[in-house]
Amino acid sequence: MQELPRILVVGEAADSQPLLEAFSGRLGATADGWSPGDSSTDFVSRLVSGEYKAVCVPTPSTGVDPLALAGALLLSEAGGILSQLPDGIAVLDLRLQIVWCNPAMVRLVGGLAVRGRLIQELFPGEFLPGADPSPFLTAGETHQPARTQLDLGERGFVQLDVVPVPRSAGSEIDHFVVVVRDITQETRRQRKLSAIFEAGLELGDMSAEDLRDMSVENRIDLLKAQIIHCTAGVLEYETVEIRLLERSSNRLIPLLNVGMLPEAASRELWALPEGNGVTGFVAAHGQSYLCKDSLHDPLYLAGAADARSSLTVPIKWNERMLGTFNVESRQPNAFSQQDLQFLELFGLEVAVAINRLDLLTAEKITTARESTGRIMNEVAQPVDAMLNDAVWILDKYIGHDPEVAQRLQQMIAKAREIKQKIQATGEQLTPEGTAELSRARQRPRLRGKRVLVVDNDAAVRQRAHELLEPYGCSVETAHDGAEALLMVKNLSYDAVLADIRLPDMSGSECFRRVRAIRADIPIVLMTGFGYDPGHSIVKAREMGMRGALYKPFKQEMFLEEVEKAANNYSATIVNQGSSAGSTAADVRLPG
Repeated sequence: MQELPRILVVGEAADSQPLLEAFSGRLGATADGWSPGDSSTDFVSRLVSGEYKAVCVPTPSTGVDPLALAGALLLSEAGGILSQLPDGIAVLDLRLQIVWCNPAMVRLVGGLAVRGRLIQELFPGEFLPGADPSPFLTAGETHQPARTQLDLGERGFVQLDVVPVPRSAGSEIDHFVVVVRDITQETRRQRKLSAIFEAGLELGDMSAEDLRDMSVENRIDLLKAQIIHCTAGVLEYETVEIRLLERSSNRLIPLLNVGMLPEAASRELWALPEGNGVTGFVAAHGQSYLCKDSLHDPLYLAGAADARSSLTVPIKWNERMLGTFNVESRQPNAFSQQDLQFLELFGLEVAVAINRLDLLTAEKITTARESTGRIMNEVAQPVDAMLNDAVWILDKYIGHDPEVAQRLQQMIAKAREIKQKIQATGEQLTPEGTAELSRARQRPRLRGKRVLVVDNDAAVRQRAHELLEPYGCSVETAHDGAEALLMVKNLSYDAVLADIRLPDMSGSECFRRVRAIRADIPIVLMTGFGYDPGHSIVKAREMGMRGALYKPFKQEMFLEEVEKAANNYSATIVNQGSSAGSTAADVRLPG
């Protein structure tokens, strides 16, 4: 026997009764009625049950809102509109049982049967920090939408937007509509961003006092350990290589590597776009590079064993290239644009840490040095040699090739900048109130002055660096008179200190020839324990010299004499050509 079709008649009982009788009698159908006074969730449940073949509304005057009815019909699979939405949508009664849901809701719970189930049974989990733990209670009491977010463990994360629906305007809540959205990807992304931020705090979680008490080697080892820990724990990369850019040579020096082949870890690389792999390309251009398949990438050089893809980002501080950060994978296309963004963000945190610890300079020299002052001492004479060579070449090219001369001048400026940056970094890392900082402020008239020290003895040149540079005074040196004359001719100085016995000329000859180039530069001659067989000091005094220094230097007296000379205290007398009868006494610096 064929089952009779079921028809739902909507309207007030008095208006719908004739239709119910007609359908059941003459038309041979089964008819049920629903009145606007009945539960709206009951109406939705009937619509979505699939039992009814048609819905009949006698007239708009029966008290049924046609727009409300149309909205209810949209909820049904028959309408099909909400079934296309990616978010899960469900209608709940006041017991929070689901009376209807769209297909997306079923997908969110893994294909389970959801009708008649409690919403909290389908989404058991922990509320995320700051989320509303009672969104239905909140929505019911305020008659306003409420939102919460849940951690479902392996199922990911969801967001529930709860909308209370009253029976009619101003009446009690009759049911709830819930929109459930999968927020797993964005939540994990936000958590990774937060983890990167926390990793950055961890990298920088070293006070200046702690750094001062640690050796350079220990500081570098600590930073390496923190970077490796954060890279594995936060970014989940197991193969890592970081190289620092040596600005003087453009060489990329390995700082740390994990999982790289030995030949890759020891490979010489420069910041050049060709012939130096992806790392050299990134360092040269300052742009990140995503190698999707190492087998078909012309830039890629073998790094990790069996690596098929890599991601390399620049490490930059204030747009200044510090080095490169490289990770690799055995899978092709293992890295996405989002991975690139994460690594770039972490690279910024690494750059801050490297800049603070002055690792760029510390890695160029021995890791046994324990302070910025010692770093300065180590680079001082190599930089001086660079200046000597650059000035020698510059003197040869002046008037011949202006472009080469200009580049040499830039090289000289950059060489001087190296020491200035080391000094500045040392001051930044020196806590307020310490002896080191107060010492740097004791002689403000030395700060910013530039002194040329001419002596064939490397120990004397080094001692001059050690005594003057902690006070912000820049020291440059020359080995002999010829170098000194070139330096004075091409560069500017506030004072010149010269030994009386230079390999190529006497102190008095050096004094005379420097004054012939720059008559306004104060000059102080140096000798050991009063030894002056050629009477250079006497001759220089006759030409206007105002003081002499005796080696080995005693710090306070040495600083005082240099401070006077660098601030041109005796320049007026020198320029007047005072004689040997001057009342100014020599300054003897006993050991």
